[in-house]
Amino acid sequence: MQRRHHLQLLGLAGLALASPLISSQAYALPATEADTRFLLVFLRGGYDAANVLVPTSSDFYYASRPTIAIRRPAAAGGMPDPQAAVALEGEGASGWGLHPALAPALLPLWQQRQIAFIPFAGTEDLSRSHFETQDSVEAGLPLPGDHATTPGLRGTGFLNRLAGAMGGRAAPVAFTDGLPAVLTGPANVPNVSLKGTGRTPFDARQSQLLAEMYKGTRFESVIAEGFELRQTVAQEADAMQKRDAALRAGMAGGDMADPGMAARMQEMEAANRRSLSAKGFEVEARRMAGLMRDRFNLGFIDVGGWDTHVNQGGAQGQLANLLQNLGAGIAGFAEESGPAWNKTVVVVVSEFGRTFRENGTRGTDHGHGTAYWAAGGAVRGGRLAGEQVAVNAGTLNQNRDFPVLNEYRAVLGGVFRRIYGLDDARLAQVFPGVKPVDIGLV
Repeated sequence: MQRRHHLQLLGLAGLALASPLISSQAYALPATEADTRFLLVFLRGGYDAANVLVPTSSDFYYASRPTIAIRRPAAAGGMPDPQAAVALEGEGASGWGLHPALAPALLPLWQQRQIAFIPFAGTEDLSRSHFETQDSVEAGLPLPGDHATTPGLRGTGFLNRLAGAMGGRAAPVAFTDGLPAVLTGPANVPNVSLKGTGRTPFDARQSQLLAEMYKGTRFESVIAEGFELRQTVAQEADAMQKRDAALRAGMAGGDMADPGMAARMQEMEAANRRSLSAKGFEVEARRMAGLMRDRFNLGFIDVGGWDTHVNQGGAQGQLANLLQNLGAGIAGFAEESGPAWNKTVVVVVSEFGRTFRENGTRGTDHGHGTAYWAAGGAVRGGRLAGEQVAVNAGTLNQNRDFPVLNEYRAVLGGVFRRIYGLDDARLAQVFPGVKPVDIGLV
């Protein structure tokens, strides 16, 4: 091979490596009021909202969860209790507490009024199927069977339709391996994988050769960043594999030879839909913040691992570890956004919540209503927003799980009206047949 040809190949490989995970075109961010950024974080697996936003004033909560409940906040003036919920103070927050694993990352945002929670949120879908509910939420359309109001919209996602409704102001992106359903549709949307395969394309010798070739050129820093990004992605993939192995080991006490247990494990893994792991999420969140700060104003990321049927844990354990990583990611995203954080709204959702009562394997099963998060410098935080109801046996949905009082399309429609100034006609393109509700999130 001629040296020139060799350099061309390595050069192309190096440039691809410099931005190896950007699989489509990057968009220039319009310098208009569309400067407001919106990021949707989808927790796949249906997270247990009742142990995140803890109803500490409910005796029914403590009676329903003998081993996984989060203790009540320590009394004022008493000894600190790191295993207890952290009491929330603010509009609508009396009688609620935050999971202690989230407190280090999220309590500062709460105190700065940059994060709010919306309890009793969710979808009208009562299938309690991960796959059906994820699909219906991402579609943002009336439930299957009601096709009359959505001709031609089946197969499109609501964030793609939002990009269309924003016209030339939208710069959308998916931080996923492939294009998710929520961004599927006529608008051209790039995807930026943050997970990778766990394998680096070059060994150490080849990497050193490439680095030497570009040393002293204008590509030196770009090549270095590409290698570092690849290394980070590989480490994250390795961590995911170790987490799954640990989860399997932790479930060994539940007898993996049991066909029912094995089937449940397979379902829990499938519910993730190859989404990013919460472990190491902060690294990816910081990279997302940099990309959204400079290039994109409409983003999506999904994080898996929230299907906690077995050994869910309480203040410590499986769910606590997930929450700690997720909280660190949200706080890291805020920090890395810099001044752009003041024009950012991050909404965290899940396909559904979980059963209110603990099950026989110290976990929780598929439920209905959940709690959404809304964070950002543009958010009116430090409060619980939306409709609420007392937490007791009489207010449960079907005597099983939280009711949905704040329907997700209405809530998000109200947010989109606020941050993008969309009129009724454009909002109807995003969520047809839905009347947006402004619950004062922004």
